[in-house]
Amino acid sequence: MTLRMIPRSWSRSIKRLFPLLFALSFIIVLLGNYAIRAIAQQPRQEIRGVWMTTNDKDILRDRRKVAEAVSQLKRLNFNTIYPVVWNSGYAMYPSPVAQQRDIQPFVYRGLDGQDMIGDLIAQAHRQGLLVIPWFEFGFMTPPTSELALNNPDWLTQKQDGSQTSNGAGGEVVWLNPFHPEVQKFITELVLEITTQYNADGIQFDDHMSLPSEFGYDEYTVALYTKETKKAPPTDSQDPAWVKWRANKITAFMSQLNQAVKAAKPNAIFSISPNYYEFAYKYHLQDWLAWVRLDIADELIVQVYRPNLESFVDKINRPEMREAQQKIPTGVGIMTGLRNRRVPMQQIQSQVRAVQEYGLGAAFFYYESLWEDAPEPIADRLSQFSAFFPSSAFRTALQIPRRAATFPPPPPAKPDPKAKPNQPTKNSPPSPSPSPTTSKK
Repeated sequence: MTLRMIPRSWSRSIKRLFPLLFALSFIIVLLGNYAIRAIAQQPRQEIRGVWMTTNDKDILRDRRKVAEAVSQLKRLNFNTIYPVVWNSGYAMYPSPVAQQRDIQPFVYRGLDGQDMIGDLIAQAHRQGLLVIPWFEFGFMTPPTSELALNNPDWLTQKQDGSQTSNGAGGEVVWLNPFHPEVQKFITELVLEITTQYNADGIQFDDHMSLPSEFGYDEYTVALYTKETKKAPPTDSQDPAWVKWRANKITAFMSQLNQAVKAAKPNAIFSISPNYYEFAYKYHLQDWLAWVRLDIADELIVQVYRPNLESFVDKINRPEMREAQQKIPTGVGIMTGLRNRRVPMQQIQSQVRAVQEYGLGAAFFYYESLWEDAPEPIADRLSQFSAFFPSSAFRTALQIPRRAATFPPPPPAKPDPKAKPNQPTKNSPPSPSPSPTTSKK
């Protein structure tokens, strides 16, 4: 079989068209690369959230009120709800973990006997909002809770032996974040929330930490002495002592992140600490390391300050800009407390400042948005509708998947003079890994 010869005229046409075809191919490649870059450079998803606290329990218990709240948030172009699930040493949902450990003799349920968190998640998802349960009290618990009373060896203490501190949560004690039993318990609770509900993630705030004056309990002193060959400094602000404890909390948060992602790979691991200098120095919460080590999928920094200059100073910091380049980043804005109402003018100025810096916003808390406020409801609603004139849809799938990258410490060099250790019944606890990448 023979091939026909291409007519000479066609050959000349093809030769003339070749430069044009080449140019078209080149343009297509350029456009493709531009499109890829444009997608990569799209602004990160904007956080527009609100916390639902125990003060909002009357709303959460009533299916009709939940429906009204979710619909209102949807109309105002919010996209995320953070409902409390762990407060005052108790789970705000039916918790087999809490019941098995005999720390919760009751179960929170709605007016119709419904699971309040499950109902909120279902209603919010129907409206296209994310729901990220908020693990509010972290390592903190009231001294009268069953959790504290039934597990005294889980509590840490100050240098003088006292165990309590006072703050927004009233008088509290602190679970020892370095104790393996405490870590196991917290992990069980978090995984229970993660797997029991069709939620979009889990959030930890400024109480997933430890006030720096704590850590002088017997267990922690033995652990520190074993690892450093010296006793903890008497100065609770000693830089090495602060760093050692902060690194231990970072190590646990890395392990917790990996456990959550193993159970639900698309879960958003959200953190909501105080501004960095305070969080690290006074609460041993090195959240900048958490961002750098891919432990956090989103960051909301609580900046509850009435003074606008101070507010702007806290949101315009290098660590905020660094986080903003990596993960969705927002600012927690106070909209009021029951004993301290916040005027709309203050909220408005802070929202404007946050938006000028390209940050998202989350408001504390739902009831104070317009219900319990100094201005009429209609005026508050009108102002909130102006904050977000267009929608900003979010899904958990939009957030790039990250796996916490917590490097173990380098192996210790063997001491040729050292004798093999013989374990004893009273030997101090084994050391847990310490990070080598903390920037403090």
